[in-house]
Amino acid sequence: MSDSVQYVTNAQGEKVGVLLDLETYQQLTNLSVDSELLIALNLDELQALAEISLSTKNQIQLQELLIKNSEHHLSNEETQNLDRLLAQVDQLNIIKTRARYTLNILKNKQKVA
Repeated sequence: MSDSVQYVTNAQGEKVGVLLDLETYQQLTNLSVDSELLIALNLDELQALAEISLSTKNQIQLQELLIKNSEHHLSNEETQNLDRLLAQVDQLNIIKTRARYTLNILKNKQKVA
């Protein structure tokens, strides 16, 4: 997209406007309607996000805490750590879903074009 952007400058050389080619403008206006799309990322970045996961260290810690939790042996600190890790998993799943959704939308738009 950066090749399809031109800036308008004033006499002092300050950027005061932007020109987009028609295709880029249409992509931005059509995609920006859906707030779930991650439009500022390229395909490689979207693919990386779609496959992201907890670090191995955090995955092991989560598994250990889940086992202890099922046995009702968690301390208050461990309960807080478990809640934090589960919140991270939830956020990662949201990001992964949005990345996959954006990839699907972009692939469908390429098929139509």
